[in-house]
Amino acid sequence: MTVEGTIEELKAELEFSRWSLREMSKVGMALMGERDPLSLFDLILSQSRSLTGSDAGSLYLVEKGEDGSPLLHFIASQTDTLPEIPSPTFRLPLNEHSIAGYAATNGRPLVLEDVYELPDNVPFSFNRAVYDEKYGYRAKSMLVVPMIDHRDNVVGVLQLINRKSDRSAKIRTDEDSDRWVLPYTDREVEIVSSLAGQAAVAIENGRLYQDIENLFAGFIKAAVTAIDRRDPTTSGHSVRVTELTCDVANLINEQTEGPFADSFFTDAEMKQLRYAGLLHDFGKVGVREETLVKQNKLSPVLGAQVEARFVLIRITLRLQAAEARAAAIAEKGPEGAAEDIAAIDAQLQVELEKADRYWAAVQEANVPRVLDEDAAEILQEISRTVFVDPDGNQQTFLTPHELHFLEIRRGSLDESERLQIQSHVVHSYDFLLNIPWTEELSRIAEIVRGHHEKLDGSGYPDGVTGDTLSLETRIMTVCDIFDALTASDRPYKKAMPVEKAIQILQWEAKDGMLDQDIVDLFAASEVYRKVLDGDWREF
Repeated sequence: MTVEGTIEELKAELEFSRWSLREMSKVGMALMGERDPLSLFDLILSQSRSLTGSDAGSLYLVEKGEDGSPLLHFIASQTDTLPEIPSPTFRLPLNEHSIAGYAATNGRPLVLEDVYELPDNVPFSFNRAVYDEKYGYRAKSMLVVPMIDHRDNVVGVLQLINRKSDRSAKIRTDEDSDRWVLPYTDREVEIVSSLAGQAAVAIENGRLYQDIENLFAGFIKAAVTAIDRRDPTTSGHSVRVTELTCDVANLINEQTEGPFADSFFTDAEMKQLRYAGLLHDFGKVGVREETLVKQNKLSPVLGAQVEARFVLIRITLRLQAAEARAAAIAEKGPEGAAEDIAAIDAQLQVELEKADRYWAAVQEANVPRVLDEDAAEILQEISRTVFVDPDGNQQTFLTPHELHFLEIRRGSLDESERLQIQSHVVHSYDFLLNIPWTEELSRIAEIVRGHHEKLDGSGYPDGVTGDTLSLETRIMTVCDIFDALTASDRPYKKAMPVEKAIQILQWEAKDGMLDQDIVDLFAASEVYRKVLDGDWREF
């Protein structure tokens, strides 16, 4: 060989080394940035085949079986010769009886010139029937490299097949393999070993990332469970609102014209929106239980107190009538007191009927519906009516405190209790601010804080206007109102018909409180049908 030829070879070798280093650097950066497992596996295979000129490649991951024994999971494959063949999936025992198992067990690269002609002294074999004979392929040279992480644990095996002299060649027969297939050299072993190390770290990082995701998902599930247990009457509300909100966001992603043509939520933003939906009412854990689960205007304690008083009133009336009868008989005798006794009984009946009428009015007023003027007047009359208890003390049928709650014009809460309920938004926000969110989830607290705001500034807790409310928040507000109106799991009110609920949304949009475009999309798409039909998934 001439000096010039040697120099040219050295130049080619140097250029290849530079190219390999550049590609390895790119691969390393790509591997570290990839979070999706399937994309990561495809990236590892495609880059390792590209760097070595391999026709095919397979990837195995080390897993634990149901009995705890280690397994090799065939997770992905690629083949230039037969790209249309689907990648199989199967599991092998982690031992030396398979080629991949041998490399994983020994923790060292394995180089084979021809897998059809293996030495007699090796414990493994190559099964032609699994792929070659089934699909018409000819595997020959093979490089099998264990993927070892920074703790010296084998996390998988990278298997490359048929290094080619011509990257466009198809390897189907013995003749093809003899013509185009090259053995793997120390250079390929070095390159793939380096790549396998990076891949192992990337896979381990991916698993760690997934573990963190699972951990956080578990926390979200526990939080939703805590909300449901805190307020069983609204159980399922957080999940339903989340489903509705995310479905509307997906609809917006599909719009190519109209007001949402330029709006789009990325996968990361959709995840952020889902978490915000699930946690939007978490602050309810900070609201007093007696207020949070209050079904009637009178709390259970006050309700029992009023009921007991009316029982006492009836007993007192009967006791007073009995004393009056006894006094009349003592004064006039049984026969002479007959007329007085009849009058006493008639008056008792009038007083008992009056007490029953008042009690019925109290029960009617206690139901959280709109209080009309007639009902309000009766309550005032009841509160002015007095009786003398057995101890001789004069009491009113209703105390001012009880009257205050019974006179609530709408719903079951007075202003103080309403403010307590509304405080759940701030509680949610403060709680979410304490979580060290990743950058892609950093706006969860902001989205949650605004879900009771209105575009005209009439909402709470901040009374901000539409200019400051994000699209995500405006979507959630519409969905939250719709579910609150149509929910069938609340004992203190009947579920509102869908048509009426949509009408209310339209009214509020027309009055400038809700986003008209979101309400129109929500109503026209009937995206709510899935939730109403119960076709929504538990978190």
